[in-house]
Amino acid sequence: MTGPRIPIAPDGRLLFGGDYNPEQWPEEVWTEDVRLVKEAGVTSVTLGVFSWAKLEPRPGAREFGWLDRLMDLMHAHGIGVVLATPTSAPPPWLGRLHPETLPRDENGQTVWWGSRQQFAHSSSVYRRFAAAITEDLAQRYGHHPALRMWHINNEYCTFDYGDEAARAFRDWLRRRYRTLDAVNEAWGTAFWSQHVETWEDVIPPRRAQYMRNPTQVLDFRRFTSDALLECFVAERDIVRRHSPAHIPVTTNFMPFWTGQDAWTWARQEDVVSVDMYPDPRDPLGGQYNAMIGDMTRGQAGGAPWMVMEQAAGPVNWRGVNHPKPHGLNRLWSLQSVARGADAICYFQWRQSRQGAEKFHSGMVDHAGEEGRVFAEVKRIGAELALLEGEVAGTGVTADVAVLHDWESWWAGSQDGRPSTHVVYEDVVRTWHRGLWEAGLTADFAHPEHDLSGYRVVVVPQLYLLSDAAVDNLLAYARGGGSVVCGFFSGVADSDDRVRAGGMDARLRELFGIRTVHEWWPLDPGQTVDCGEFTGSLWSEELTAAPDAEVVAAYRGGELDGLPAVLRRGSARYLSTLPEPSALRTLLADVAAEAGVRPPLSGLPAGVEAVRRGDVLFLLHHGTGDVVVELPSDEGPLRDLLTGTEHSGSVPLGRYGVVALRAARGGDRAA
Repeated sequence: MTGPRIPIAPDGRLLFGGDYNPEQWPEEVWTEDVRLVKEAGVTSVTLGVFSWAKLEPRPGAREFGWLDRLMDLMHAHGIGVVLATPTSAPPPWLGRLHPETLPRDENGQTVWWGSRQQFAHSSSVYRRFAAAITEDLAQRYGHHPALRMWHINNEYCTFDYGDEAARAFRDWLRRRYRTLDAVNEAWGTAFWSQHVETWEDVIPPRRAQYMRNPTQVLDFRRFTSDALLECFVAERDIVRRHSPAHIPVTTNFMPFWTGQDAWTWARQEDVVSVDMYPDPRDPLGGQYNAMIGDMTRGQAGGAPWMVMEQAAGPVNWRGVNHPKPHGLNRLWSLQSVARGADAICYFQWRQSRQGAEKFHSGMVDHAGEEGRVFAEVKRIGAELALLEGEVAGTGVTADVAVLHDWESWWAGSQDGRPSTHVVYEDVVRTWHRGLWEAGLTADFAHPEHDLSGYRVVVVPQLYLLSDAAVDNLLAYARGGGSVVCGFFSGVADSDDRVRAGGMDARLRELFGIRTVHEWWPLDPGQTVDCGEFTGSLWSEELTAAPDAEVVAAYRGGELDGLPAVLRRGSARYLSTLPEPSALRTLLADVAAEAGVRPPLSGLPAGVEAVRRGDVLFLLHHGTGDVVVELPSDEGPLRDLLTGTEHSGSVPLGRYGVVALRAARGGDRAA
């Protein structure tokens, strides 16, 4: 972070709202929107995300009148505004007059206007025009009484392999390595005659005859993240100059998108925000939602975070776009609050009738105010108002950390690796599922972050680990922390150079591995027998150090008798991916041994318990009826959503949620 986090809502409220695109509608609809916004309990709307062509229809023109009227209309009705800079969707005239602002793909083809995000991040012309429109917006609205937050650009996700990006890439490499000799050493250019003699020999990893240099590709991903971050920081600094200090600035991450190192980005934001779109047909959609919440909370350093976008109903970009069944929108919204969100927002307020996203749902969908979607939105708004005084600004305590790193993901997902079936984000999700099903709350953390506050550190799979990360993990283990590490970790250094012995020697010692002989990746559907469980996806030919305990061994096949799970002291290494129930049991056992307990034990299947501040949330991810036994030592617990007091147990129906805290003298039971 650049400084202490600025509260999302300094008045102690939870923000509730979504992207509002009133320029798509006649002005007579705006008054109707205000009525519905008030009826739904919406406290803020996001304006201007894709409005560049409306605000600047010709180069240098400024048409702010419609936005003036909207800002004043919102303020007059007590509705806050999250005001966006419109720079993610340049107007067609910018590409026509300045084709150098258009990105080029790996094949050298121009990415034309006609959609969005068609900007070359390293283009000086693009940056100049983006800064100009941002400057004028900030000057005009930086002190407007409706302004609650600045939202810079939208879903930064642009790759560019053009000539200007190539020049910027060379400059980035000069800053990182200083000399071409260092570049050659880092990239291993002795292989395949790739030695670069002059800086002009260095280009982005464009389309090549065969596999490209892995470290060149890795560095280009690092560069792309940094180049996009430069765009964000430039606009952030502009709006900060023109706004009061209490107005936070953010941009929205896409979870598990490869283009941004969100750990680096999060340090530059006042509020960390994310877009959350789990598939309503996914039986583990709630676990995915929980994982993204935990990841975003980790990026926020434990501070409250923001759901910038979610869908009130179906999206429009899956093969089959299923609506959310009744109650699921409410469940996942309150789940995000339980895991630390202080803002629940949607794309979008009113469902579009034209354009590429006309079948992406809105808080007011095509059915209008009589529709089921809007009725559920109103209920969510009312319930957030009941919760905000109890949870806004509070944190979520976790004793478990999940280590995650974009650079390791970038390096480990390239061509030429042992198995294309090892998908990093799927492996991370499987491990988080084990924690989630065991009822254990976890933070996500960077491998170089301070880990001393956690009792258990989980490493699902980090192929690349820097020397600093290895030292950090070793220091944590020496300090008494418990480490559980997944397969194919610690293999490469920061230059994607395979470490001697196939795994960092210090990590081999930590986990009790004497020798890594071979990696034995598995085919889809293939499993290995590990005694009490089966493993999938991967296996390894290891020999154990004399003082290591073989917790589980392979049975049969080439690896018969060799370790599948090794333990040395409080450190464990898994050379395969255990089946979900076995992974859940293993993680629960490690946590219990380290003194970590779930917020509530003995939960029925599909029920999640999360404690935020003084409030215990129980969330039922099933459609049947269940009964949850409550702690006997806490006395009566009051559901903040209904006012009902519960002692002994609480019933939960389909997608049911309760938010419990100890009953107080001033409470009145329903």
